[in-house]
Amino acid sequence: MFYYIFDLFANSGLPGARLMHYTSFRALLTIVISLVVSAWFGSHIIKYFKKKQITETLREYDKNNLKAGVPTMGGLIIIIAILVPCLLLGRLDNVYMLLLIITTVWLGILGFADDYIKTFKKNKDGIPGKIKIIAQVGLGLVIGLTLYLSPQAVMRENVVVEKANNTEVIQHNTKSEKLNKTTIPFIKNHNLDYSEIMSFCGDYKDEAGWILFVIVTIIVVTAVSNGANLNDGMDGMLAGNAAIIGVTLAVLAYVSSHVNWAEYLNIMFLPGIEEVVIFTFAFIGALIGFLWYNAFPAQVFMGDTGSLTIGGIIAVIAILIHKEILLVLLCGIFVAENLSVMAQVAYFKRGKRKGVKQRLFRRAPLHHHYNIGEDKLDKECTYLFKGPERPLHEAKVTLRFWIVTIVMAVITLMTLKIR
Repeated sequence: MFYYIFDLFANSGLPGARLMHYTSFRALLTIVISLVVSAWFGSHIIKYFKKKQITETLREYDKNNLKAGVPTMGGLIIIIAILVPCLLLGRLDNVYMLLLIITTVWLGILGFADDYIKTFKKNKDGIPGKIKIIAQVGLGLVIGLTLYLSPQAVMRENVVVEKANNTEVIQHNTKSEKLNKTTIPFIKNHNLDYSEIMSFCGDYKDEAGWILFVIVTIIVVTAVSNGANLNDGMDGMLAGNAAIIGVTLAVLAYVSSHVNWAEYLNIMFLPGIEEVVIFTFAFIGALIGFLWYNAFPAQVFMGDTGSLTIGGIIAVIAILIHKEILLVLLCGIFVAENLSVMAQVAYFKRGKRKGVKQRLFRRAPLHHHYNIGEDKLDKECTYLFKGPERPLHEAKVTLRFWIVTIVMAVITLMTLKIR
C-alpha cells in the first residue's frame, strides 16, 4: 500500500518519496515493522490465550512441568507479523510476493486447524496425515503451475565463454527468458535444466521439464514443511534455526535481484525477485520478535500454526530464487530431524519382526535424543546410540543446533564463490 502511495508522491516530485524504490530501505523498514508488530501483538495474544486457557498439553517427559499452562498456537503472532509489513510495503502486483502471501495463509490455516483439533477437540492426532499431505501437495501445485504460467517469472542467465585468445571472456545475456533451471552448488557456469533431464520426451521436453519442476516443488514444500514441524520441539529451537536460514535466503535473493551483483557472481538474475527480499526480511523480523517470547523458558509455543507455515515459507522462497537444491545443505538440521524419525521407525520395526525391542535413538526427532535421561528409557529396550551420560538442558541443545545451522548457512553462502 505505502509503496504505491509513495510512488504517486515520487511522480509528483516530492523529495524523499523515491526511498520506497530502494529494496534495501524497504527491507530494513519491513524488519522494523515486523518486530514491532510481533512484540506488541505477541504480548496481547499471550494474555488472551492464557485467559482462555489455550495451553500446551504437558509432555510425559517434561519432569519439571515447565511446559504446563504455556499458551500454544503462537504461530499466529508470526503470521500476522509477516503479513502486516508485506501488505504495507510490498508490491502486491508482483507474482513472487503474492505466492509467498498465499503460502503463509494456506499453511497457516492448515496448521491452525491442526492445533484447533488438538487443543479444543482434545484429539492429540490433529488433522489426519493424509489431509496434511494433500494440502501441501496442493500448495506445491499452485506454486509450480503459477511459475510456469506467469509472464513475470523469468530469469536472465549469464553465459561464460572460456579461453578466447587465452583470456576468459564473459558474455552477459541481456534477454530475460522463461527458463526452467535451478542452481547446482559448487559447479561453475552450469545450472540444472529440468527440460534437459526430460530430453527423452523429444519435442515435448519443455512441457515435461515443467511437469518435473512441479513434482520437485511438491516434494520440497512437503519435506521442508514437515522437517520444520519436527524441529519444533524445544523452546526457541525452530524460531532460531528458521531466522538463521531466513537471513541466508535473504542474501541469496538480494544478489539474484541486483543485476550488478548477479553479473559479478555470475549467477542468475531474476527480475522482480526483490519482493522476495522484502518478504524474507518480514519473515526474519517476525521470527526474532517471536523468539523474544519463545526463548527458554517459553511464554508461548508456535504450534503447527507456526511450524508448518515456517517450513513452507522456507521451501517456497528457495524455489522462487531457484536454489531448492541448496536446501539440502542449508536446512541440514531439518534433513537430520526427518531422517532420524524415519530411521527410528524402520529400526524399531526391524527389531519387532525379530521379536526384540530396539531403537536407534533415545527418542526421535533427533533433538530429543540429547535431552532424555536414562530414567525415562525403556529398560527392556536396547539403544544403538547411547546418548550423553547426563541429559543436556534443552537450552544447550537448542544453542548447539543453532550453531550447526549457522555453519550450514555459512557454507551455503560460500557456494556463491566456491564453484
